[in-house]
Amino acid sequence: MPLTILLPLVIIGIVGIAVLLHFLGLSKPARFDNEAAAKAAWLREFPEDVPTRITLCQNHSAALVDASQGRGIVWPMGADTTARYLTDARIERTGNGLCITLPDYTAPRIRLTLEAEEAAIWVNLMKEFA
Repeated sequence: MPLTILLPLVIIGIVGIAVLLHFLGLSKPARFDNEAAAKAAWLREFPEDVPTRITLCQNHSAALVDASQGRGIVWPMGADTTARYLTDARIERTGNGLCITLPDYTAPRIRLTLEAEEAAIWVNLMKEFA
């Protein structure tokens, strides 16, 4: 097949798949409807470390987790979720929430959108956690 036909065909196919996924609602970021959903997301990453306390943020986009092996955070990464321990984390307030810097090259920085009052509460909780 000539490149002049193949290239547009591939580009149109990729764009079509992206548009279809978006219209089907499969491109929405993950959310935690309740603490059980956050707990399940944590256990997918760390099945041996059962959470003892979970604190959801108001917009249900992240959760602080206190578990037997340490304290951490679970948050969406696209339509999926991920979790990390807060060991050696640096926490900074930003104009629209928090920026958590981790010593982990797979997730070096987590940006959370939080209201100003909630960000202050989370900073205190994370200081308590760390």
